[in-house]
Amino acid sequence: MPKYISQHTLACLTRQGAEGLAARLLQADTVKTVRVMVNMMEGKMLAEFEAENREILDQWLAKNRFHSDWILRIEYETSDGRLTLL
Repeated sequence: MPKYISQHTLACLTRQGAEGLAARLLQADTVKTVRVMVNMMEGKMLAEFEAENREILDQWLAKNRFHSDWILRIEYETSDGRLTLL
């Protein structure tokens, strides 16, 4: 399953608010949210997803009102110190 990383800007959210957003992402049904990372100081959130394709991820994010700054499809990752095609 293709992997994606997205960045989102968090406007004036508390830790509890960010936790609520993360919980909503982790309840995804059409796509799988692998993990969510948040930087409260800079107001940014990164999310890692698995989705059949970019269009399905875009549609899920729009349907659930998650605006993204950018979305990046991951083609390679390291495994045992070697770059591996996903």
